[in-house]
Amino acid sequence: MRDDGRAVDELRPITLTYNAQPNADGSVLIKMGGTHVLCGVSVENKVPPFLRDKGQGWITAEYGMLPCATHGRGRREAAVGRSGRTYEIQRLIGRSLRMMVPLQELGEHTLRVDCDVINADGGTRCASITGAALALRQALAKMVGQGKIATMPEILPVAAVSAGVVAGEAVLDLDYNEDSSAEVDANFVLSGDGRCIELQCTAEGQPFAPVMFTRMNELATLGVGRLLQLWQQPVG
Repeated sequence: MRDDGRAVDELRPITLTYNAQPNADGSVLIKMGGTHVLCGVSVENKVPPFLRDKGQGWITAEYGMLPCATHGRGRREAAVGRSGRTYEIQRLIGRSLRMMVPLQELGEHTLRVDCDVINADGGTRCASITGAALALRQALAKMVGQGKIATMPEILPVAAVSAGVVAGEAVLDLDYNEDSSAEVDANFVLSGDGRCIELQCTAEGQPFAPVMFTRMNELATLGVGRLLQLWQQPVG
């Protein structure tokens, strides 16, 4: 049993609010425990220069934390510049979302995804991917309705969850207190058919045995399976 009473294989409570940003082409406010991320998608009728006249689209992402999302006010990156952590996370989000649809089915459109962390309590990148994937699906449906694309592309659902080793035991979906004391910290991005998109796993104190990675992978696979059930909820 963990500090918040969860079992080692239990996710934090999750809620979704669609259309949290009415002016976006797709938007979801995802809450995973104390981590709250606003995910919005904007469709642009153009592509980056390297894709011009190639008949395909692009999906890219930006990520940021609001100043009071963490303990103690963080400085706005608009004032101080983006950190290496921010660049790494937004590239991870973009790579993950590009796995969802064949880009050639988007026409020459860019889907720009914004993930803004309102409150951070661990697992912000995983919540961002999970919420952004759902917002992206909503934006694609809107593109069909507006005639920007002829038919709904075949979508490969995507979700992400953290796992780690805390006090010698593998646990799922770490909150901040667990993450800050974890012996191993990992993030798993998986597709709806069980394939791996990206795995990030780091030993914080000393190397860990392969059997522990296997256990974390089992927990993450279980957790992503539960997160993918969110795809059955009404889009709104």
